[in-house]
Amino acid sequence: MRIYTRSGDRGMTSLLSGERVRKDEARIEAYGDLDELNSVLGALAAAVRELGETSGSEAQRVASGLGEGLERIQGDLLRAGGWLATSPGSPAIASLGEFPADRTAWLEALIDELEADLPALTRFILPGGHPASAWAHLGRCVCRRAERRVTHLAVPAEGGAAPAAPADPVVLQQERILVYLNRLSDYLFVLARTCNRIAGSADRVWEP
Repeated sequence: MRIYTRSGDRGMTSLLSGERVRKDEARIEAYGDLDELNSVLGALAAAVRELGETSGSEAQRVASGLGEGLERIQGDLLRAGGWLATSPGSPAIASLGEFPADRTAWLEALIDELEADLPALTRFILPGGHPASAWAHLGRCVCRRAERRVTHLAVPAEGGAAPAAPADPVVLQQERILVYLNRLSDYLFVLARTCNRIAGSADRVWEP
């Protein structure tokens, strides 16, 4: 099977639900950002594992757990992308598994666990430090952009009508994904600080 189809050479592509749309359509922008985020998390996971291999046994254990968590998050993003690529009311909804309702709570538990080992943060810090930390900060920024794209889909403009009936499964899943992305960006921030802690690097405090 060829990787290229030539069907998108004129700036059009197909949603999972079958419609042909422009490649700059809101849904394409949203799940495109999720795809970018997924790729950044792949680089982050590789950097985290490398960090563990060059640190002590305890750091290696922590890094291994962080890498496994990132792989789970990558799977979450693939599932979320399916919902973002589907229009409300589409028959394709039947083939999609729900975005798990417990995933945000899982992220919150991870954040609490990591924060317990970090010093209190009282000043702004600059992204960077160990390469794994830098990748986590980059992932945080891409995640925030993805969150903005999903907000455009899931939340009506003030005073405007909702994009679909509130009971539509696609809208309900988008709202769940929006909360997840909000928490994921927080997790990536804490993970960036954790990577620097494992590497023995202090947070780079901003001096205004």
